[in-house]
Amino acid sequence: MRLKITDRIITLLSLLCASPCVSSIVGNDPPNIVVFLVDDMGLMDTSVPFLTDTNGNLVKYHLNDYYITPNMEKLAEQGIRFTNFYAHSVCSPTRASILTGQNSARHGTTNWIRPESDNRTEFGPSNWNWRGLSKESMTLPRILQQAGYRTIHVGKAHFGPFGSDGEDPLNIGFDINIAGSSIGQPGSYYGKDGFGHIKGRKTRAVPGLEKYHGKDIFLTEALTLEAIRTISEAKEENKPFFLYMAHYAVHTPFQSDPRFADHYKHSGKSKKAQAYATLIEGIDKSLGDIVQHTKDLGLGENTLILFLGDNGSDAPLPIENDYSSSTPIKGKKGNHWEGGMRVPFIASWVSPNDKAFCQEKTLIATNAIQQQHGTILDILPTLCKVANLNYPKGPAIDGFELQQQLNGGQNPDRNELFLNHFPHGNHRSNYFTSLVQSDWKIIYHYQIDKEPRYELFNLKKDPFETNNVALKKPRRLKTMMKVLSDEMKNKKALYPEKQKQSLKLIMPR
Repeated sequence: MRLKITDRIITLLSLLCASPCVSSIVGNDPPNIVVFLVDDMGLMDTSVPFLTDTNGNLVKYHLNDYYITPNMEKLAEQGIRFTNFYAHSVCSPTRASILTGQNSARHGTTNWIRPESDNRTEFGPSNWNWRGLSKESMTLPRILQQAGYRTIHVGKAHFGPFGSDGEDPLNIGFDINIAGSSIGQPGSYYGKDGFGHIKGRKTRAVPGLEKYHGKDIFLTEALTLEAIRTISEAKEENKPFFLYMAHYAVHTPFQSDPRFADHYKHSGKSKKAQAYATLIEGIDKSLGDIVQHTKDLGLGENTLILFLGDNGSDAPLPIENDYSSSTPIKGKKGNHWEGGMRVPFIASWVSPNDKAFCQEKTLIATNAIQQQHGTILDILPTLCKVANLNYPKGPAIDGFELQQQLNGGQNPDRNELFLNHFPHGNHRSNYFTSLVQSDWKIIYHYQIDKEPRYELFNLKKDPFETNNVALKKPRRLKTMMKVLSDEMKNKKALYPEKQKQSLKLIMPR
């Protein structure tokens, strides 16, 4: 009898060792995880203030008073918000980085992916990774899937073009895919339009939601209902779930959500700006509905939620002297300024209780503000730690575990670097690389037929990037360029090309 028991133990250990992602969650009560990702939602697209004054106190600006997001407010009150959380300045690079923990300069998807063809642009790197994620990619959902999680994708994928592995999220570690494909925007938000299948841009029609076609329902609501259904199914199967809730909103087309239109009709803003605000409020309702459903199932204490945007705001507001939908921050989606890269980030347990077993391992401060930098690269290592998993050795991980910061502390080991590499054109800012290091930020502009151009800002003294000190601080400029160059080499970044010759960095004189 002892021999048989020993054999079983050896067999079990062998099975555990065979999978690099399975660890001590066996026998415990692993936490459920929700990553709630909003497309094109910037730092100011919410009633929740994310900016602070020089003393660290939150400051509300006029855009915070325009948007109506009570559920975001509740989440921020019961959790922690980051005031300096960075993403890449366009969507596909950020989405690949969230799932891999790698900077876009390393994984090579440095531009948004056009579903039909390579959009490297005229001088973009010829071998950039426009095919996106593949079956061989080590991704967060694959890690959690191998550890026994039910992995659920709902909404926008945009991980690869038509005909690629990344076209179908099932190829990159998700058990369930609802409405995800190669498209980066919906043909229509209206069920009566079949979300683009009946009326609208059929090349961008949202797949897999046929039961809502012809009905009076908005896309954001349909996706929320589907997410709620999959959460219930995971509960019935007694499996921990990872829900990647990736809304198509608030991306174009700016179609008004009729449920909220009356809230903005007297705002004095344009019809498109009003429609954008309804998209934001619809996202907020979705957040509240998912949180409430999780509580109703008795899963609140065991469910962690991360709320964030994928790049800067693209709200259809006037641009005045490079300030627009992220005002007072400079720039917006696609720009090299902070408005292109700073995004909202809130972390909270659905039902905070520091005595709950899973919450003891990942304590989250309540109604707290975190000013130390965080980035999209941190999500994979952080969630692996939450699930008590070791991420596989081999692929380089560029992010840091956020556990200390989530509890209101500082991580003394993080370097507070974030590289945003965009070696492409045809966007608001073309052919540039920017690097933030703590209080300083440098932008290197690849001038195709001219000398390169540099911008340098002290973000502590000049958070709204009004004063380029590149000429006044030559020593600091050279120091920052050396850091930028080292980061590019470390990540084996690709450069823009002219006549098949890479336009390498030129150090300032």
